[in-house]
Amino acid sequence: MSNSRDFTQGNIFKKLISFMIPVLGALFLQAMYGAVDILIVSWFGSDAGISGVSTGSNITATLTFTISAFTMAVTVLIGQYLGEKNKEKVSKIIGGAIAFFAVVAVIVSLLTVIFAKDLAILMKAPAEAVQTTIDYVVVCGCGFTFIIAYNFISSIFRGLGNSKLPLLFVAIACVVNILGDLLFVALLGLDALGAALATVLAQAVSVICSLIILSKQELPFELKLKDIRFNKEIKKIIKVGGPMAFQEVMVSLSFMALCAFINALGLDASNGYGIACKITNFILLIPSSLMQSISAFVAQNVGARNPKRARQALYTGMGIGVSIGVVITVCSLFFGKYMAMIFSNDSVIINQASLYLKGFAVEAIFTAIIFPFMGYFSAHGKTNFVMAQSLAQTFIVRLPVALIMSLQPNATLYMIALAVPLSSFFGIILNVTYFRIFRKKARLQEI
Repeated sequence: MSNSRDFTQGNIFKKLISFMIPVLGALFLQAMYGAVDILIVSWFGSDAGISGVSTGSNITATLTFTISAFTMAVTVLIGQYLGEKNKEKVSKIIGGAIAFFAVVAVIVSLLTVIFAKDLAILMKAPAEAVQTTIDYVVVCGCGFTFIIAYNFISSIFRGLGNSKLPLLFVAIACVVNILGDLLFVALLGLDALGAALATVLAQAVSVICSLIILSKQELPFELKLKDIRFNKEIKKIIKVGGPMAFQEVMVSLSFMALCAFINALGLDASNGYGIACKITNFILLIPSSLMQSISAFVAQNVGARNPKRARQALYTGMGIGVSIGVVITVCSLFFGKYMAMIFSNDSVIINQASLYLKGFAVEAIFTAIIFPFMGYFSAHGKTNFVMAQSLAQTFIVRLPVALIMSLQPNATLYMIALAVPLSSFFGIILNVTYFRIFRKKARLQEI
């Protein structure tokens, strides 16, 4: 590895920031997919189309985040093997992952297409938006092979300490997606169906370009054809990635349930929530990029047996995240309407979106603490705890509070949104407690 990609030495803040910025850029452009879809459909499509994209993207996001969690295991394992200076294991983990994710892609695509209507009904899509939701989910389901391929290729480079190429890959996809939305939605009037076609086309072009770029790179390992098979490394991918993937499924399902609670309040609330979700997706990019960056950073130091540097990276990441989170919280509280105006000119929808943002606001600070913890524990292979604390947040706090709030006589999006930061505050308590236990056990092992 070049010195810039070796996280076991050098200035932590500078290296973490230099790695994080491209990760943040890639996540930002990924979030632009859904945001652009909503934006162009709101301008050139129908109200049913907006709700269809909003509800459908919640469904597809659940699957995408689940796959991303599994690919994050590849990032962690590659980082650990590089820290150990074991290039042979790097080749085997990549070869095994190719075989594993090829099978996963086929299964996910089939299930998504087959159960698209059931998922739309389960999400309580408004009656006028059921068909647009189905259209969106079916088309995206057909293209999941490309979505999985993109996430897998990006995970390899992040594990190698290279976050710039994944940024390039998603930048290509973002440009194609915008052009596709303008063609299919604005010109051809295909509404939610057109937005889905644009998304799949963008992912396909991105994967093709990434494979071409990949073939021209000098890599610190040699991947042979015999490595591409089901091997022992797949067990490690499942062991590390399985809990994270299950966590993502359950958390995403909780937000899908939240969406269902809100859909029951009517089309205006549904559309307002859809707009607010696109904004909160951007808000959560900082903690999400920190989680991925800290995971890759700490993984190398775990392999190099440098726990002190790993902890310093955790503290540094939290400091960066909380500082930015305070600014975002203030903006969400006082300028939510202006943020919603970017996506809609309907005053009712704008008001609904701003109500949700006010209840959600402090989540920008809380996640800047929780997500770095998650990256830190994942890099140590403690993904069972990462899963457990996330499930505890979901089923002990987030869903019960959201349900209770939605059943109130004068329920508002502000009241329902409060469930999100309340659950995260509970998560902070769990993570801090486990971190203290984890450090105590580590000290005992060192004696």
